[in-house]
Amino acid sequence: MSNKSLSEVHGSVETSQKNGWKKLLAFMGPAYLVSVGYMDPGNWATDIAGGSKFGYQLIWVLLMSNLMALLLQSLSARLGVVRQLDLAQASRSTYPKLVNYALWILAEVAIAACDLAEVLGMAIGLNLLFGLPLIWGVSLTVLDTLLLLLLQSYGMRKIEAFILALVSIIGGAFLIEMIIAKPAMGELAKGFIPTMLTDDALYIAIGIIGATVMPHNLYLHSSLVQTRRIEASEKGIWTAIRYNFIDSAIALNAAFFVNSAILVLAASTFFKAGYFEVADIQDAHKLLAPLLGTNLAPMLFGIALIAAGQSSTITGTLAGQIVMEGYLNLRIAPWLRRLITRLIAIIPAYIVILIYGESQTTSLLVFSQVILSLQLGFAIIPLIHFTSDKQKMGIYVNKPWVKIAAWVIAIIIVSLNVKLVYQEIVGWLSSAANPWVIQITVLPICAAVLALLFYITFKPWIQNREIARGAKLPHGTAMQLDLAPQANPGRIAVCIDFSAIDSLAIRSALAQGGQKANYCLIHVVETAGAMVYGPEIADHESSEDERALAAYVQQLQVQGYQVEMKIGFGNPKRKIPKLVHEFGAEWLVMGAHGHTFFKDLIFGTTVDSVRHRVKIPVLIVRENQ
Repeated sequence: MSNKSLSEVHGSVETSQKNGWKKLLAFMGPAYLVSVGYMDPGNWATDIAGGSKFGYQLIWVLLMSNLMALLLQSLSARLGVVRQLDLAQASRSTYPKLVNYALWILAEVAIAACDLAEVLGMAIGLNLLFGLPLIWGVSLTVLDTLLLLLLQSYGMRKIEAFILALVSIIGGAFLIEMIIAKPAMGELAKGFIPTMLTDDALYIAIGIIGATVMPHNLYLHSSLVQTRRIEASEKGIWTAIRYNFIDSAIALNAAFFVNSAILVLAASTFFKAGYFEVADIQDAHKLLAPLLGTNLAPMLFGIALIAAGQSSTITGTLAGQIVMEGYLNLRIAPWLRRLITRLIAIIPAYIVILIYGESQTTSLLVFSQVILSLQLGFAIIPLIHFTSDKQKMGIYVNKPWVKIAAWVIAIIIVSLNVKLVYQEIVGWLSSAANPWVIQITVLPICAAVLALLFYITFKPWIQNREIARGAKLPHGTAMQLDLAPQANPGRIAVCIDFSAIDSLAIRSALAQGGQKANYCLIHVVETAGAMVYGPEIADHESSEDERALAAYVQQLQVQGYQVEMKIGFGNPKRKIPKLVHEFGAEWLVMGAHGHTFFKDLIFGTTVDSVRHRVKIPVLIVRENQ
C-alpha cells in the first residue's frame, strides 16, 4: 500500500511544461471538485430558510462564509503543495493515536452529515421532477455508489470535466431564475451590511456557515492539489501555490453566486409575498410557478437540485477515502467504502421519512448542516497549526496577517458553535421529562469533545513547538531483510507492500533463483490519487515508496544479487501483471496476509486476481498465523 494521498491519481496532471493560460488551465480543477460541496442540497435548505424568513438580511453571512472558505481552502492547498501531505496524514504524523482516532470519528461524522444532505437532495429532486416518492428516491441513491468508480477509470481530468459540467448546469439554472425573479437591488445591497442576529437567525446562520465552510473539503483539497506534477523548486512551489489560489478564488466565487442566488430567489419571491416560513425545498418548488408566473422556474430548480446532489456524491467519496487512509492507514474496496458511507446517510433519512413524514426532510437537511459546522473547529485548528509551523513549512509558512485572519475565523466558528450547543443543551434540560438522562449521556460527550478541542488548540503552544512524533505515514519504511539464498537461476519478480511479509517473500524468491537469477521488486501505489492520475502523480507518498523500494534493492545488491525495481500506479490487480510482463519474469512471488472470506470481500483479493492474469508460476507465501 502506498503512502501517497489519492495515490491512484497522484501527480498525474503535468504542469511544469506549460506556460501562460495553458499552465493556469492545468492547475484548474481541484477547487471545482471542492466547490460542489459549497452548493450541495444542504446549502439549499439553509439558504431558502434564511431568505424566506429574513429576506436579504443574511447575505452578509454568505459573503463572510465565502471569504472564510477561500482563506481556509488556500491553507489546505498550501499544506498539500508544500508538505505533499493531506490534512489527515499531517494529523497522523503529529498527534497521538488516541487523538487521531477521535479526529477520524469526527471527520467521518461530518462526511456522513454531508452525504445525508446529498441523499435527501437527490431524492427531493427526483420527487419534484418525476413525482417519485421520497422513500424510493432515497433507496435509488444507493446506485450512484458506482458512479465514481466508473468515472475514475477515465482519469482525473474527466472527473473534473464532469463536475464542471454539473456546476455549469447549476449556475446556468440559477442565473435564469434570478432574471425571472427580478430582486430589489437596493434591499439586496443592504443585505451585505452585518446586523445583529436573533436566536432563530443565529441557528440559520450557523447552518449557512456549516454548509459553506465544510470540514471534509479541507481534507479533500489538501489531497487533490497533489494530483498536479510540479517542479520541486522554490519557484515551482510558489507558482503552484499562486495558481491554486486563483483556482480556488474562481471556483468558490461561483459557489457564492449559486448560494446567493438561492437566498435572493427565496427573499424576492417568498419573503416578498409574505411566505416567511418557507423552509421546505418542496414548498419552494411548488410556490415558484404561481409567484413568478412561469413553469420554467420550478423545472430549472429541480434540475439544478439533482445536479447539485449528484456532483457532491463524488467528492464525498474521495473525502471519505482520504480521511480513512490518512488517519487509520486503512484502505478498503472503494465500492464498499462508498456503500458504507451511503448507508449511514440513508438510515436517518429512512427514519425521518417513515416516522415523521416527508415534510420533515428539510429540517433534517438544516440539522445536517449544523452538524457539519460543529465539526469545523477540529479540521480548521490543526490546519492552521500545520501551515504556521516554520520548521515544517519553511519559507512557505503562513504570514502573520494570514495567521491572525485564520485564528479569527476559527474563534468565530468555535464561539458560534459553543453558543449553539449551550442553548440546545439548556433547552433539552428544561423540557426533558428525565433530565438526568441528558446529564449522564450528552454532557460527558460534550466534555470529552471540548477537551479534545482544547488539546489540539493549546498543545503546540504549551510545548513551544509542534509535537514531534516522527513521520508516521503509512508504509514506506524498509526493514532489515533476513536472507537465506539458494541457487536456482531465472528471472523472478517479487511483489512488495512494505509489510512484515516482505522478508518472507524475498527470502522465498532467493530460494528459487539464488545468486545467478535476475530479480525485480514490484510495488504498486494504489491510493485514490494514483487510481485516477496514474504515473503522472508526484507526491510525498510516491517518493517515500520509491526510496523504501530502493532501500530493499540496495540491501539485496550488497549481498551480491542482481536486482532492479518497478513501481506502478493504480489498481494492483491490473498493474502487477503488466509490470511482470515488462520484466519478462519466469516466476512471480507474492505475499498473502491470510484474510478470511469477509476480509477478502472488504479489502479485495489481489493475489487471486493476479495469478489468473499471468502465465507464469506464482509462488504465494504466507506467514505462520
